[in-house]
Amino acid sequence: MALKAAKISVYAWEGTDRQGARIAGELSGNNPALIKAQLRKQGIKPGKVQKKTPSLFTRGKHIKAQDIALFTRQLATMMKAGVPLLQSFDIIGEGFDNPVMRKLVEELKQDVAAGSSLAAALRRKPQHFDELYCNLVDAGEQAGALDTLLERVATYKEKSERLKARIKKAMTYPAVVVLVAVIVTAILLVKVVPQFESMFKGFGTELPAFTQMIISLSRFMQAQWWMLLGVLIAVIFGVRHALRASRGFREQMDRWLLKLPLVGTLMYKSAVARFARTLSTTFAAGVPLVEALDSVAGATGNSVFKAAVSRVRQDVAAGMQLNFSMRATGVFPNMAIQMTAIGEESGALDDMLDKVADFHEAEVDNLVDNLTSLMEPFIMVVLGVIVGGLVVAMYLPVFQLGSAI
Repeated sequence: MALKAAKISVYAWEGTDRQGARIAGELSGNNPALIKAQLRKQGIKPGKVQKKTPSLFTRGKHIKAQDIALFTRQLATMMKAGVPLLQSFDIIGEGFDNPVMRKLVEELKQDVAAGSSLAAALRRKPQHFDELYCNLVDAGEQAGALDTLLERVATYKEKSERLKARIKKAMTYPAVVVLVAVIVTAILLVKVVPQFESMFKGFGTELPAFTQMIISLSRFMQAQWWMLLGVLIAVIFGVRHALRASRGFREQMDRWLLKLPLVGTLMYKSAVARFARTLSTTFAAGVPLVEALDSVAGATGNSVFKAAVSRVRQDVAAGMQLNFSMRATGVFPNMAIQMTAIGEESGALDDMLDKVADFHEAEVDNLVDNLTSLMEPFIMVVLGVIVGGLVVAMYLPVFQLGSAI
């Protein structure tokens, strides 16, 4: 039975070098004794070695996908330069400010130093390195081309994260503005409209229908705001739970997203880009096409495409050409199918799929820019109508009173 790895912590140390000058720094390790031994190997006379307590700002830090992409790129660069793997871990770990990431790199180093392969060490961290990542690294180690495979994985991770960031940007901007509009409207209804209502009571005349409607809405908001907030929170958590627990609901939501006017096009092109990029990377790494399609199915990020890729895998396993199977699903665009056909005929499938991914990633970039440009005036109009409507409703009685006088 494998022994449990000792807990790794970050230690702050002080000491003197060979010339007697005082120096200080930080190192990751299991205990102070090992830190002191490591310092002595470097010709440093250790003095104070103390476990570093995470600050309030770093305690809540976690490892992001961007950290894994940066780690992969740095490791690929080190391997290309001929730096030994264990030394590469030391150099990379010291470059991260995030202590959690430094701890992860140190744990990987210890696993490899204990005799594990890099792929086996990565598989012990499934929360950070998915099956596709580990399989590609494993293929590189077995083929004796780890540096080349790491470079491919680094490029794949960087482009995947860039694509996700562009989609997140497109979704976040309108969501934030709508949230601000809801908050502003709620404040006006709960705080401002009641002030006008008390003023209108002294007019002694019947208020316009529009003003009466706004006052009724304001009274409802004041009395039932807690219920509305509870319903909103329940809906958000309910949808999140349904997306995780119900496969049918998740598939229905994915289909609905693809049918939306602008957002649907964005989601569709990003799914095609992920499909092409993932299949290109795995196929170029020497993974057989049928096995590569297994990894691709989960990487598209959409249930509709996942089902289509699963069907493609079955067809390819039965002997059908990839481009014919893609066409039969009715999901993939003609350009992607034609490029795949050319790649299969010429024996350059990975290159052609790379071009498909580049094209659709560029399309996503353009769509995000266009969507942002279109949303800005639309959101301003919506905000103007909401706020302007409330202002008009409150001043209508004043205008009527002025005309009566």
